[in-house]
Amino acid sequence: MINQETMSGLRKWFRDYVKLFYSKNPEDQRNIDLKEEHTRQVCRWILDIGESLGLSNEELSLAEVMALFHDIGRFEQYARYGTYSDLRSEDHATLGVRVLREKGVLNCLDLQTRELILRTISYHNRFDLPKDETEKCLFYTKLLRDADKMDIWRVVTGYYGQKNGQKNGTIELGLPDTPEISDEVYNSLVKKNIVKMGSLKTLNDFKVLQMGWVFDVNFPRTFDLIREKGYLQMIRDALPPSDRLTEISSMVQSYLEKHCSAA
Repeated sequence: MINQETMSGLRKWFRDYVKLFYSKNPEDQRNIDLKEEHTRQVCRWILDIGESLGLSNEELSLAEVMALFHDIGRFEQYARYGTYSDLRSEDHATLGVRVLREKGVLNCLDLQTRELILRTISYHNRFDLPKDETEKCLFYTKLLRDADKMDIWRVVTGYYGQKNGQKNGTIELGLPDTPEISDEVYNSLVKKNIVKMGSLKTLNDFKVLQMGWVFDVNFPRTFDLIREKGYLQMIRDALPPSDRLTEISSMVQSYLEKHCSAA
């Protein structure tokens, strides 16, 4: 049972843990703040989507714990490698599970609940969902993935739309800002496939990859929120015009409208 006292204790642990990574270097601190705020927002998104599905208070609390700790590995990742790129460091979900186990953070919960949370966190950033998992675990993994995407869209569209032109290589993954959309990325998206991170060659590839995440959304409320916030159009507006972009944009927008709860 995840009661209010337990939930408050877990939130406090998260806050205290993150403070260990605070830095006097302004850029480093900005990047830590980015992930700390991201976590808070994913908690909000997962409760919003969960409520739309009629989840009980107990189920919502469980989902919130998953959101609270889904990126806990990011802080050690950044401290150790100076990047949030899993390709240039190590898988942040695996690292996060290791941190949670080593610190005994979830020992206040029963073993079954603990393991469910850890498995869900370990899957939240995978390219494909596991085939040999329980229905319950897959449900919460999909819920977490939707909430995570919602907030990544919030972060990147805010960044792309900023007026001061200040660059953040951590958000851009160090990718070159050249005009093209790569063949491999384009070919994946026109087939309505998710783009693999290893395929990215340019910042524009990364932007259209983010548009293509709509093909990996799971719940009606998430589709409605994407349309309400205008995230896909905002990413399109941050890209140079091209025939490839027009085709990709038309496809993702059509897919979004088809899956929204009301036309």
